[in-house]
Amino acid sequence: MVFENDSKEFLSLTELDTENQDSVFCAQKMVKTFIWNTADNLTITIDNVPYQLSKNEVIFLTEFHKIDHVRLRSARMIRFNKSFFCMIDQDSQVGSKGLLFYSATHVPSLVLNASDAEDFETSWKIFSKEMLNENLLKKEMLETMLKRMLILSVRILNKSTDLQNLEKKQLDIIREFNYLVDSHFLKHHDVAFYASKLNKSPKTLANLFSTVLKRTPREIIHDRIMIHARRQINYSNFSIKEIAHQLGYNDIQTFSRFFRNREGMSPVQYRDKFALQYK
Repeated sequence: MVFENDSKEFLSLTELDTENQDSVFCAQKMVKTFIWNTADNLTITIDNVPYQLSKNEVIFLTEFHKIDHVRLRSARMIRFNKSFFCMIDQDSQVGSKGLLFYSATHVPSLVLNASDAEDFETSWKIFSKEMLNENLLKKEMLETMLKRMLILSVRILNKSTDLQNLEKKQLDIIREFNYLVDSHFLKHHDVAFYASKLNKSPKTLANLFSTVLKRTPREIIHDRIMIHARRQINYSNFSIKEIAHQLGYNDIQTFSRFFRNREGMSPVQYRDKFALQYK
């Protein structure tokens, strides 16, 4: 089921099975995706990283994720573009920026318990019904249903992690830090830059992140750099030197050391390994 209009707003709901699972590869530009596995398991490879999704596990993807392979029995997929709902401009309505989307985590995910799955099921049924409805204010109702599912997801993610113990101001700092890293990691690798953007000291950020996420801000920045590095090495024709320059490294040796320390092999070896996998 697809909603489109003259304003280029796009929203789709898809019941996935073995017959149409390849539709996950057909994302339009600037589209956000979430996939809800409704069977016992789902196998998906994203940016050359394999994932095994359990029943009622949900993953959230942006236009920058590259799905390489998928094998599923049944799942549900929602896709929408920026024109339909802008995650940045309308963040105050759902609070998903920096958690579900534009997060420093490679593939954000959550697992629905029985009660959560029932809420998702109810939302999906109403969502599907509205997609077939041609009455007035259809777009507004569809947007309301999308926001409901996003808000449910944020609540579930928060209560399933230590984020639930944070004050709102602390959670907003973490979300904004993740978003800033996603926006500026190509040029800025130092924690001080992001701390200044948030009007906080690097030590304040370090204390907050180590308490809640058990990861330092520096590790999160490095994780985001590696996500981009792997994507460019795997899917682009840029040389390693060009990729290093894109990522703000003045010389290839420094980038290669960084990559090897994180991946256990050089960028060249990593590219060769990927090429062999898909021959």
